[in-house]
Amino acid sequence: MAMTVHCDIVSAEENIFSGLVETVVCEGEMGELGIKPSHAPLLTRLNPAPVRLILQNGSEEVFYVSGGFLEVQPHVVTILADTALRGGDIDMAAAEKAKADAEKIIASKIAEEEFAVVAADLARASAQLRTLRELKRLRGKK
Repeated sequence: MAMTVHCDIVSAEENIFSGLVETVVCEGEMGELGIKPSHAPLLTRLNPAPVRLILQNGSEEVFYVSGGFLEVQPHVVTILADTALRGGDIDMAAAEKAKADAEKIIASKIAEEEFAVVAADLARASAQLRTLRELKRLRGKK
């Protein structure tokens, strides 16, 4: 049996996942992170992106986080996010519309103060779509 570490994914609204995993793959400020048992302690900010968990039985689950923090301790990995969703709970049509709307606004050369808000919206919608693509890839493997 493979080594595991306990993982919790928690949003402001609820505990999304709690269980044993072999690997956590997520996107930190400085790039993609792969966390396995015995990883060095770590605290980092997360970008809006998919989070992929390889579970104790070898299956995979995909989640979307809107950003937040990743904390790695000797026996537990915790992801604290403002928003976290299971990949299957994302509305693809709404995410595609949000992305298209944000790209249209950015293309219209908006004021700088509006740009930051729209760019964040674009990042969230793009991350949700990446999460759905990852989920589709996993389902195609089965």
